[in-house]
Amino acid sequence: MTEKTFNADRDLREAKAMVDALVPYVYEDALYGRTGGGLFGGSAMPALTIGSLLLRLRRLRELDERLSPAQRDQLGQIAKAHDGIMSEWRQHYVEKLHREGESRLKAMRTFFDECEESPRQCANIYLPEVVRRTIVQEIVRVLKMLEEPHDELVKAMRGVDSKLRRFTEPAAFLWEPDLQMVYPQSEFWWLYAVPPRAETSKDS
Repeated sequence: MTEKTFNADRDLREAKAMVDALVPYVYEDALYGRTGGGLFGGSAMPALTIGSLLLRLRRLRELDERLSPAQRDQLGQIAKAHDGIMSEWRQHYVEKLHREGESRLKAMRTFFDECEESPRQCANIYLPEVVRRTIVQEIVRVLKMLEEPHDELVKAMRGVDSKLRRFTEPAAFLWEPDLQMVYPQSEFWWLYAVPPRAETSKDS
């Protein structure tokens, strides 16, 4: 997980690649898109989704004071391009947000099933679910900001959270310490929780 070793340059690079590919992605059917990087363009890039882009944009904005002037300028350009596309393609943008939020929450069912079947493995497969849940939170934040309907997504989120609480217990912040100010425990509680690790049996 890159969030364990946060790097502003990497976030800016990935955010720019995502914004550059946002059109035509925003109005196409595919939920997961490709950026211009990819495995054959150098270092591997994460899949393009609006939620993944929002994740990077908000934390870069929140950590603005820690960026260099050049990084701030780049962030401003990326954010301006994103906002322009969001405005121009708003209906498609909002529809994509809903689809992504629902898809990420449904994907977490596999985690719950595996935890039920093998509690010992639950802690080992938790971190990807933390990313999924955090991205959904960013999606809901933007839907609220746009004053778009989000009640059904919030309802589904609460259902997922009730299950998450069954499998986790309080813990220290899971990601890079510099990110803690971006994710307060009151809102992002799952970043301060982990499944308990089952003790290895001494009998053998």
